[in-house]
Amino acid sequence: MKKKLTGLLIFVLVLSLALMGCSSSKSNGEKGKDDGKEKSGGVLVYARGGDAVKLDPATVTDGESLIVAEQIFDTLVNYKKETTEIEPGLAKSWKVSDDGLTYTFNLEEGVKFHDGTDFNAEAVVKNFDRWANGNVEKFPYYQSQFGGYKGEKAAVIKEVKAIDPKTVEFTLFRPQAPFLKNLAMTPFGISSPAAIEKYGDKYIENPVGTGPFKFKEWKRNDTITVVKNENYWKKGLPKLDTVILKVIKDNSARLNALIKGDVDLIDGMNPSDIEKVKSDKNLQIFERPSMNLGYLGFNVTKKPFDNVKVRQALSHAVNKEALIKNFYEGTAEPAKNPMPPSVSGYNDDIVDYDYDLDKAKKLLEEAGYKDGFSVDFWTMPVVRPYMPNGQKVAEAIQADFAKIGVKTKIVTMEWGTYLEKLAKGEAPMYIVGWTGDNGDADNFLYALLDKDAIGSNNNSQYANDEVHDLLIKAQTETDEAKRNDYYKKAQEIIHNDAPWVPLAHSVPQLAGKSTIEGFFPHPTGSQSFVDTSVK
Repeated sequence: MKKKLTGLLIFVLVLSLALMGCSSSKSNGEKGKDDGKEKSGGVLVYARGGDAVKLDPATVTDGESLIVAEQIFDTLVNYKKETTEIEPGLAKSWKVSDDGLTYTFNLEEGVKFHDGTDFNAEAVVKNFDRWANGNVEKFPYYQSQFGGYKGEKAAVIKEVKAIDPKTVEFTLFRPQAPFLKNLAMTPFGISSPAAIEKYGDKYIENPVGTGPFKFKEWKRNDTITVVKNENYWKKGLPKLDTVILKVIKDNSARLNALIKGDVDLIDGMNPSDIEKVKSDKNLQIFERPSMNLGYLGFNVTKKPFDNVKVRQALSHAVNKEALIKNFYEGTAEPAKNPMPPSVSGYNDDIVDYDYDLDKAKKLLEEAGYKDGFSVDFWTMPVVRPYMPNGQKVAEAIQADFAKIGVKTKIVTMEWGTYLEKLAKGEAPMYIVGWTGDNGDADNFLYALLDKDAIGSNNNSQYANDEVHDLLIKAQTETDEAKRNDYYKKAQEIIHNDAPWVPLAHSVPQLAGKSTIEGFFPHPTGSQSFVDTSVK
């Protein structure tokens, strides 16, 4: 009798656990056996190579921070899901004056910030006034995209004012062709003014927007958790209950975590692992459209890089084809310009510096460095879409330079510190890169190489007045053909000045479980999970 009773209890226990498992699967967004349809909800764990630096998007320039911000904040206008074409966001419509100096936006009504306060025209004004009254150290992207801060000659935005609670008007000092595309960038997500006041300097750890997910928790160098905004103004979205952004620094370890089921989606794959993912029926590849650039930069204000012949010499000493073969394995193409071919205005007539050590030695001798020189060589500590392994790429370039007598000491540091020091011009020679924010040439050439961007994203401290004049003309010109002519001429000058060695344009590969749906890796790299679901 005892044995029979025990057996019955075990049977009941097993049955209960099975039923609990069924219930759990449905609550996590999996397909139920009853209807086979997609279920909302669930948790998505997204693994990446590095942590965020800050969670206030206006204060950062790095992609790891901005991908978190993308979940929490909305912008006035948005990019479409698969392109950089503009569509309505928090502004449902807008009008532009004939002279291109006034933009009037009609805002969505009834939208709330995550703290329960109202989104309205006054909130927009307070955000833009906050940025405009800042400086390059506080809000670096504002300078890159809008020329300068209040009172500065280069500033594009003259005034932002609330006409009424649902209407906000921007007045510009001069027309800016990519103005709407700039507004759509994640750094200009609209924050709760009440939260900014409440948290003060700690707002970088306590972000409050109107976006599809609300910030919950940040365990530094481990995870950032955001949860569903139940009152999101776009009905039926988001589909997930929770997104956890997890740091796993090593590429192989990240893939192993995916294979084991510990995470659902990863970026920064080793190109050599692509076939491994493709052959696994439980996994799928996501290919991000290429709109990026990895590059080697020189600080043109520091010796010996203040000599153009030194920069040109080193441009001849980098074997780009070998770098792409060894580290990108067919997922990139050599770069010759400081912007990718996918962006309008690209100058394909420019002839790249060929890999020629004899030319490199001759130029060094002409520059007064016949026996070479020694220099610190900074490289990035994290995996980024444009740079699969900064350490290995630096070591390969180090070996190339040694052949012409240039001795380098490789230096690296924590990612946030690295970016901060680059912006201040502390690195003599460095590796970094850029994923385009808005699909416009201005976001590469002006944001990265104009004198107005020194201190924000112009890490080479490069300043050329002729380039500056061309880029400002291109900003104010609305005729696309004329804009492109200005950009092509600017690229010729930059090519000859050689503040960079453009290395590669990659096609970033992401991998995820086969059950993920609705996920599209945006060209800008600032990926939203608002439409993503799990079967």
